[in-house]
Order: sequence, then C-alpha cells, then structure tokens
Amino acid sequence: MTRTAIWLLSAGALLFIGVLVSQGLPAVFATLTLAGWGIVLVGLFHLIPLLIDALAIRVLFRAPVARGALRDAVLARWAGESVNSLMPGGQLGGPVLMARDLARRGMPMAEAAAAITVSTTFQTFAQILFALAGAALLGARSGVLSEHAIAVPLLVSGGLLAVTVSGFYLVQRRGLYRGLTRTSARLFRKRDWSELLTQAEAIDQAVEQTHRRRGAVAASFVLSLAGWVVGTVEVYLLLQFLRSPVSWSDALVLESLGQAIRGAAFAVPGALGVQEGGYLLLGPLVGLTADTALALSLAKRARELLLGVPGILYLQLGARHWWRRRVLCAGAGAGD
Repeated sequence: MTRTAIWLLSAGALLFIGVLVSQGLPAVFATLTLAGWGIVLVGLFHLIPLLIDALAIRVLFRAPVARGALRDAVLARWAGESVNSLMPGGQLGGPVLMARDLARRGMPMAEAAAAITVSTTFQTFAQILFALAGAALLGARSGVLSEHAIAVPLLVSGGLLAVTVSGFYLVQRRGLYRGLTRTSARLFRKRDWSELLTQAEAIDQAVEQTHRRRGAVAASFVLSLAGWVVGTVEVYLLLQFLRSPVSWSDALVLESLGQAIRGAAFAVPGALGVQEGGYLLLGPLVGLTADTALALSLAKRARELLLGVPGILYLQLGARHWWRRRVLCAGAGAGD
C-alpha cells in the first residue's frame, strides 16, 4: 500500500467514525438491526445488476467468442467489484484485476484490457446520465437544488466525475497504455521496457478497434445504464426492511446521487466516510432521519462485505492456482 493510499484510508476512516459518532452510534445501529436478514436478500438480489454489468463487458469481446465467455465476464466483474468496494485503491485496481482475471482464463491480454477499459469508461458515462436523472427528479421538487448545503456537493461531485471520465476517454483514444509505459521507462531507465512497450501498443490498438465497434459500445453503454437503474431496487428494498419506505423516485434520487458522490471520491478506499456523509445530506431530502440515512449506508456496506469478501478470496485463490499451473508447465517444458 502506498503512503498516499494509507493517508487517504486514514482520512476516510476518521471521517467515517466522525459521521457515525456525531449522529449517535446506538441510534444508528438500532435502526440497522431492523433490516435483519433483509440484507442477505438484498445481497442475493445484487446478483442481477452484477449479471447486467457482466453482459456490458461480454458484448465487447471480439467474435468468435470462446465458450464460457459470459461466465468469465461474471467472475471478472464480481472480482473487480469486490476490489472496488473493499480494497485500498480499488477503483483504480479493480479494472486492472478484472483484465488479469480474464487473461488468466485464456483471453489475450490486449483484448481483455481493451474490453475492461472501454466498458469501464462507458459505465461511468452511464453513471453520469443516471446522476443527471436523479438531479432532475430532485430539481423537480421546489427549490431543493437552491439549498447551498446540497447544491455544492452535487455540483462538485458531478463535475469531478464528468471531467475525470472525459479525460480518461480522450487519453485512451490517443494511446493511454503506450503513454504510461513510456513515462515509466523515462522514470525507471535501469530495466528493459521494450517488451512492455510492445504489449502496451497492442492494448492501445485493441482499445481503438473496440471503440470502432459502435454497436457493441452502444450496447455496453445501455446495459451499464440498465445496471445502474436496476441497482435502485437495492435502496428501495433496504429502506423497506429498515421500516422507512420511500417511493421509487426517492430511491432513485438516493442511489443515483449517492453513487455520484461516491464515484467522485474514487481516490478514497471504498469512499469510506464520504458515502456516509453523502447519504446524511441526501436523506432529509426524501424524508429520512439522520440515523436511517446512515443505517442505509451501513446496510449497503454490509451487502458489499457479503459478496466482496468471497470475491477477493476467489481472486486470491485463482491467482495462486494460475501461478502454480504456470510453474508446473514451465517445469514440464524444461523436462522435455
């Protein structure tokens, strides 16, 4: 873990504790216990948006697609989402590990990296559209967005998310991986970068070819948007279990804007503390008390743990199995 990641994790943890303590831990946890086994049911429901997100990756695979490609996409998405939610630097490391997982399952690295890069880009574009829909619903309520306390975080979060993904899109169309490799080569000149540079150029070429398949890219965007919308059901169900039911439009406002705030805090591991602060701001706008809004955030984190911990274990065991198999193959080759 880098020093920056440690500082960000520490800051997030302090913010997380501070937000909970400021609202009263007993009240928050008393509300959270109302959900009970409902959190498990929501965890099972999350398999639906996870499958939709995997399909958004799967449509970007080049034809002919190997048998079991959907299974590979689901496993990669599960592993990447687990890392995104629970590991330091997950929002950056998750896509890298998804590409590696696909490569370990037999897909060429260039194609795996291209599919994950493009799908991640358009998933974020879909998230921006989803957030705009939530902001439109919120703005339809008289004067809500004119309140300074909520307008500023929403504008900052939306702006950061839009600038980041737009910049990422433009850079990848101009040779993202080649540029990163050349920069690394200038900084660390003692090692030979020729092989990595060749691989980076192959990935950039695969990314460009994927972007040119406009039908597949459009399908990936639509599926990603559908995944965000279906994810709204989780908030709707959790609040039912927390005995604070809201309308579908209120659930959409909470999910879309809550995810936008979390996405803008991608540098903070798990958006720790930021997510809680976001729900604390958004909750009163749909009639939630502070303890219910924080209980909702904790329930979502419990769901992430429920699926995320097995996902990280799968990733670790898969990497270990792959490395062992590679050593055995190398040994067999040397014996010949």
